[in-house]
Amino acid sequence: MEHNDKTAAKLVEGKATPRGKFPHLKRAGDFIYISGTSSRLPDNSFAGVEVDEMGTTNLDIEVQTRAVLNNIRDMLQSVGADLSDLVEISTFLVNMNDFGGYNRVYAEFFDFDGPTRTTVAVHQLPHPHLLIECKAVAYKPQES
Repeated sequence: MEHNDKTAAKLVEGKATPRGKFPHLKRAGDFIYISGTSSRLPDNSFAGVEVDEMGTTNLDIEVQTRAVLNNIRDMLQSVGADLSDLVEISTFLVNMNDFGGYNRVYAEFFDFDGPTRTTVAVHQLPHPHLLIECKAVAYKPQES
């Protein structure tokens, strides 16, 4: 982690490298900000994407949602936090028809005591196979 007195940015080992010059997460005091996170895997493939021998693509919102939330969990755990420390999550869906599947998987991770949530539809995400991206904020007091 690069350090100064108030902030620390981090690339998380074992996670897909960001597609730009930005960190996976940044701590600002007791808050941890998670950059937009997808279902992209370290080998640059995507969870929830199947392409058959004829080139037909099947995209699965439930598998992608689970992978996104697991990626966020892993990033938080890399700095001693967890999903239970999230205070806010923002979700970007390419198609609101995926809201039901996304919501079902989300409920596997969170209940009414989880983070506040906003879900919006966007025109597109940085790869045509992506159905979902989330960014989040966690609160975890730093140990002295």
